[in-house]
Amino acid sequence: MSNSLISIILPYYKKEKYVHETIKSILNQTHQNFEILIVNDELSDASFQVLEKISKIDNRIKVLNNKKNIGAGPSRNFAIDLSNGKYIAFCDCDDLWKLNKLERQFQNMEKYNQVFSFTDYEIINDNNLKVDFREAKNNLNFTKLRNSCDIGLSTVMLKKSILNNKKFRFGEIKTKEDFVLWLILAQNEINLSALNECLVSWRKSTNSLSSSTIQKLIDGFRVYKNYLHYGYFKSFYFLMVLSANYMLKKFK
Repeated sequence: MSNSLISIILPYYKKEKYVHETIKSILNQTHQNFEILIVNDELSDASFQVLEKISKIDNRIKVLNNKKNIGAGPSRNFAIDLSNGKYIAFCDCDDLWKLNKLERQFQNMEKYNQVFSFTDYEIINDNNLKVDFREAKNNLNFTKLRNSCDIGLSTVMLKKSILNNKKFRFGEIKTKEDFVLWLILAQNEINLSALNECLVSWRKSTNSLSSSTIQKLIDGFRVYKNYLHYGYFKSFYFLMVLSANYMLKKFK
């Protein structure tokens, strides 16, 4: 089995409190053939200082600076085009990877010739305490995914070759930009392969953008209206279905 290069993409915006621990969890991986592309989307004096220090920790870390603040989705799209790996893995700057995250996914994808892989993950709070758990659902297709976003961004690894199609990119919205890409891939019959191992700790931070309910609702509507090109009524209907399924997951 080849020991292929994996490109790891992280957009950075006001995550100084967590980013060092995140990078440490990546550098400690059992699979060591990787490059780390951190996209500076904050562009403040503080972010330049933080990321310059981080870039000196390991020569596999590259910092890319946006020309202006463009958001997480477009930042990832920017890094995709500059990545060199056979595979691309995504991580947010406040999430944590288990030590064998890359190795287990890489082995599995090579063994079964998978192009897209996602895993179970636990949800942690600001103090790294586990507060919930999400299972990666098998046989996830477009219809199921449209009703409930069940793919954790920081669990995803995919073959870069499928992104040669330029329409396969993250959405240009503030939240749910990853949901856009997963839906477009599923709609185009890209097989979304679940690995039922908990390999990621996803942080639910009290002040993160993804915690804003109103923003989530606005962007959820945009996913259906702007990216799936549904009418207003159909978009609103699926937004209600998505919201209901989110609440069910939260309180089960």
